[in-house]
Amino acid sequence: MIGIFDSGYGGLTILKEIREHLPEYDYIYLGDNARAPYGTRSFECIYHYTLDAVHYLQQQGCTLIILACNTASAKALRTIQQHDIDPEKVRVLGVIRPTVEVVPHLTRSGHVGVLATPGTVASESYLIELEKQDSLQRYQGALQYKQLVVSQLACPMWVPLIEAGEHESEGARYFIRKYVREIIGRDPQIDTLLLGCTHYPLIQSAIEAELAAAGHSTCKTIAQGEIVAQSLKDYLRRHPEIEQRLQKGGECTYLTTDDSDKFADSATLFLGSPVGAKHVEY
Repeated sequence: MIGIFDSGYGGLTILKEIREHLPEYDYIYLGDNARAPYGTRSFECIYHYTLDAVHYLQQQGCTLIILACNTASAKALRTIQQHDIDPEKVRVLGVIRPTVEVVPHLTRSGHVGVLATPGTVASESYLIELEKQDSLQRYQGALQYKQLVVSQLACPMWVPLIEAGEHESEGARYFIRKYVREIIGRDPQIDTLLLGCTHYPLIQSAIEAELAAAGHSTCKTIAQGEIVAQSLKDYLRRHPEIEQRLQKGGECTYLTTDDSDKFADSATLFLGSPVGAKHVEY
């Protein structure tokens, strides 16, 4: 099975896209909602929480696990990959690297903005990964050179508003306007805006409206779901030994460390359809 992990609900936007592109596989979605949000917690705390989830999903039969959480990908993924898992038994992937790999091929000006949670911004993971893309690029057989200028901004109010179902309210519009104007103010040449949190697709159209109102209607916004789904599809093509171990029943199980009814209600907001969920402890 393929395990999809997030500290909360945002990873459901990743799961939704993955299932649209790869519907034949079996999935387990695990949300550590009881301990969310992760964004304000220490590196050590996030690492241990994420490792707990990886071990639990492995016990449930997952041989491929996606950390569909930017904070977990930023603060825990590399350590887990290097020290805590046997890659012959389970593979653990994140969402940051596949996202940044497409950025140099989308920007025309070379000026990129990153909007994310405080924890992801503090980790500088996007800056680190984008630096790796900054010189020689090989893309669909062509070599490209691109010097990137990257600005990042923490948006601490967006996730709470989204999870409270208030992302279409006037208060949400104020904070969307505030953060969009701030990052454009830092670098008016930004033409590509990376949404570095899996919650943000729910306000992507509002972000684009504020960009247009600020005179930046040609600025692209990049959400992660489809990018991660395409990357996973390519990964399975390149690793048939992993793909052959995955169950193919088209089933999806939803697990949460919090109240299952509450999770199911909130998940509907992210998936657009009702789901059933089960409470777990690990």
